Amino acid sequence: TMASVVDPSSNASISKCITKHLNLRFHVDFDRHVINGNVALTIEVLEDKFSSLVLDTKDLKINKVTANGQETKFSLGSPHRFKGSALEINLPFELSRGQHVIIEVSYETSPKASALQWLSPEQTAGKKHPYLFSQCQATHCRTMVPCQDTPSVKSTYYAQVSVSKELVAVMSAVRDGQDADPLDSSRMVYRFRQAVAMPSYLIAIVVGALESREIGPRSRVWSEKEVVDLAAYEFAETEAMLKIAEQLAGPYVWGQYDVLVLPPSFPYGGMENPCLTFATPTLLAGDRSLVGVIAHEISHSWTGNLVTNKTWEHFWLNEGHTVYLERMIGSRMVNEQFRQFKAIGGWKELQESVNTFGANNPLTNLVPNLHEVDTDEAFSSVPYEKGFALLYHLEELMGGPEVFMGFIKSYIQMFAYSSVTTDAWKNYLYTYFRDKVDILNKVDWNGWMHTPGMPPVKNQYDTSLADVCIALCQRWVKAKEADLNAFTADDFKKLSSHQVIEFLALLLLEDPLPLSHVKRMQEVYNLNAVKNAEIRFRWLRLCVRSKWEEAVPLAFQMATEQGRMKFTRPLFRELYNFDKYREKAVSTFLKHKGCMHPVTAMLVAKDLKVEPSKSTAC
Repeated sequence: TMASVVDPSSNASISKCITKHLNLRFHVDFDRHVINGNVALTIEVLEDKFSSLVLDTKDLKINKVTANGQETKFSLGSPHRFKGSALEINLPFELSRGQHVIIEVSYETSPKASALQWLSPEQTAGKKHPYLFSQCQATHCRTMVPCQDTPSVKSTYYAQVSVSKELVAVMSAVRDGQDADPLDSSRMVYRFRQAVAMPSYLIAIVVGALESREIGPRSRVWSEKEVVDLAAYEFAETEAMLKIAEQLAGPYVWGQYDVLVLPPSFPYGGMENPCLTFATPTLLAGDRSLVGVIAHEISHSWTGNLVTNKTWEHFWLNEGHTVYLERMIGSRMVNEQFRQFKAIGGWKELQESVNTFGANNPLTNLVPNLHEVDTDEAFSSVPYEKGFALLYHLEELMGGPEVFMGFIKSYIQMFAYSSVTTDAWKNYLYTYFRDKVDILNKVDWNGWMHTPGMPPVKNQYDTSLADVCIALCQRWVKAKEADLNAFTADDFKKLSSHQVIEFLALLLLEDPLPLSHVKRMQEVYNLNAVKNAEIRFRWLRLCVRSKWEEAVPLAFQMATEQGRMKFTRPLFRELYNFDKYREKAVSTFLKHKGCMHPVTAMLVAKDLKVEPSKSTAC
């Protein structure tokens, strides 16, 4: 029942009523860095004698609230650090269960809204026009729209966005035309409709000097014109991946699948906004290294967007299943050894997260308790990789990939268009495999779900592609000064970019190499010249750990020229841990902080133990 849902990350009254549809009107103001907004929420009432409700807001200025057109009393609760302020609305009438009411709120966002990053023209590729993008996951939608900001509630939406004529707006929805703004001839209004009910965290908007290219029968790539052709080339395999995903998981229900390449400060590798996946430009480094990221975001169209975690404590249901599907796509597009190889790399990512948080930290539980926990501070590879490891473990127990993929497809069909908890998932697992309950009962569920640290079982993966990486890593770890001449450029000749990444990841789990070793590594492999961001990032961390001062400026450059948290946070942490450069790490961060994405800035400040003071302008 809905009534039993408690979302510790939301203030909204979700047991009393649920949002069915949002009608959004946005007027984007680049001079003031605000959106003037108007949202009409179609709300279904779940109880009798209903006369008040609470919506999530954060840093919003509320101007007026109406209910079915009648002006309505409202009050804003005191602000909570990350949950924001409850917007309590008292209706001038009573409703009963099953009735609908349209609540309309006119409001303005704050220039410091954590969902929004406003870029100056200098921060874009074209340098002429400003740029705006949103990132609502997990709990930032409330800084952009007053809503029931919880993944337990799904709604459709329609939107109209007014922007300056030279700019283009796109959203996580199907485009529904554009017209001159009737109120201002220097502006255009772009319209969007999302006919598939989805959670609030998937509402997304981008405004900039955007262009697009067709890359498939249902796909376009969007970006500034400076990178649009490169992006079209890099994302050429999108339709092939969509088709494989449909074979694995069932029909793609969202109609359009476009990809938008953002400016460098976008904090994630990708974000699975429906109809319009967001992607980092750090993927445009050749090598098609982005196949993993795009396969991941495509997979979210089923696991996450169609079947959604009911609260953020069950985030592993989104991410573990998505990683599982992404690696299945990899197995179909490359081969099964590649899937196994990727699983080995994922286990290492998990080890690194557990090491960073500490093996007893409850945030390393597969299902953490998020009461009074900021979801941004809890974010890590745990839900992704511990989740994948559990699913792979179950795959082996239940009879292999074909059998287990049958379960995943059935689970998606069963819970499509709804939100689920771990218990609902587990009950369905037991129902689907009712003839193997005795095997399922032997699984250490408590060890997997509710225990911190590494999982209770270590899966045995096929190491054929990893063996050369392990051997080369061990050669470097064991080498004395006299052995360094034995390394040559040929060591890398047979390695794919994925294997080079793995080789460096293995070295990062060892003690720091002597300085002489990293210098020799640069001589023979010329890693400073590599553009692939995943390789460059690990290489620079390795160099800083070995205290190679020549690499320090390169590490600072990579930490500040792009803002993908996966790269920026660990680079800043390594620089901070190099005593000689600790002060420079802090001062460099403070200098760049105003230009960083608000969530990135908050988390790097935490990493560097800097007081999160008021942000300075960019």
